[in-house]
Amino acid sequence: MICLIKKVLTIAGSDSSGGAGIQADIKTITAHGMYAMSAITALTAQNTMEVAAAAAAEPEFVAAQLDSIFADIFPDAVKIGMVFSREIIEVVTERLKYWKAKNIVLDPVMVATSGSRLISQEASDALVKSLMPLADIITPNIPEAEVLCGFKITNEADMVRAAQKIAWLCGCAVLVKGGHLVNDATDILYKNGEVKRFSSKRIENPNTHGTGCTLSSAIACGLAAGLSYEKSVENAKNYLTGALAAMLDIGHGSGPVYHMWNLTEVK
Repeated sequence: MICLIKKVLTIAGSDSSGGAGIQADIKTITAHGMYAMSAITALTAQNTMEVAAAAAAEPEFVAAQLDSIFADIFPDAVKIGMVFSREIIEVVTERLKYWKAKNIVLDPVMVATSGSRLISQEASDALVKSLMPLADIITPNIPEAEVLCGFKITNEADMVRAAQKIAWLCGCAVLVKGGHLVNDATDILYKNGEVKRFSSKRIENPNTHGTGCTLSSAIACGLAAGLSYEKSVENAKNYLTGALAAMLDIGHGSGPVYHMWNLTEVK
C-alpha cells in the first residue's frame, strides 16, 4: 500500500503549555490531515501567563535532528519558528541548503506582542542575512515588520510599503499580518510585485497565544498540498479564524486557540 500523505516539518521551540511553538505546529499540521515532524531548537517552561525559563538546544543537535528527518522522511514543506540564536540559525540555514528543502515558510519570531525583543541583535542579523533569503514566504507581524523595514506601520498603506521593502531585502514572498492594528484583521501578501489583501472579521477573543505559529504552519500545509501562495494564505486565515471563533478558554492568562476546531467541538 502506498501512503500519499503530505509531510510537514516544523523547526521551532517547544512550548510546555501546548499553545504555541512545536506543539501548536503539530496540532495544526495534524488538523490539516498531514504528517507532522519536528526539530526542536529550544525548550521553554511557560504557561498562559509567563515564560519562566528557556534553554537552547545545541546547534549540533539541531543539525542531527534535521539530518535524521531529511534522510528518511523528506518533508513536502518546512515551517520555521523560533530559532533562538545565531549559531542555530546558521546551522538550520546550512542543513536546509544541503538537503534542498522546499516550500519553506518562515515566521520571524523576533518581537513579542508587548514590543520586547525575543532574540538578540546578533541573531536578528543572522536571520535577515542567512535564513530569510532561503525562505519562500515569511510572515512577520506588525512589530516584526517594523524591525525589518525600519519604519513605523500605522495603516494598510504602510503595510504594503513594508512588505515591498522586506521582499526586496529577502527576495521572497512576504505576508505582513495586520492583527496588531485596530481595524479589521487584514493581512497583506506581496509576491513578485503584486499585492493581495486578505481581510476577515476580527474575532474578539482574548486568547490568542500561538496565533502566529498556527497561521504559518497552516500556510506550510497549503504549500505542501501544492496550492498557490494566495490559496495557502486564504485557507490558513480561514482555519485560524475558526480556531479563534471556537472560543477555547484554558489557563489564567492569554490562552491558546482551539487547533482541532475543524475536527471536534469544544466540550
